[in-house]
Amino acid sequence: MNGGKSMNEFLMDESGMGVVEVILIIVVLIGLVLIFQEQLTKIVKNVLSTISNGTSAVKYK
Repeated sequence: MNGGKSMNEFLMDESGMGVVEVILIIVVLIGLVLIFQEQLTKIVKNVLSTISNGTSAVKYK
């Protein structure tokens, strides 16, 4: 690689991570949440229901 860097050093270099990249990642994540909002809501409700039922079973044993 140019400048004497090995390929591993080049791939692990994070000096180029800037505000624009972070904002783009956040925008993509928000977009995915909005697209899959209904499915995510169902999953979360199911998980919370399972946890609630599991704790009541332990509580009354």
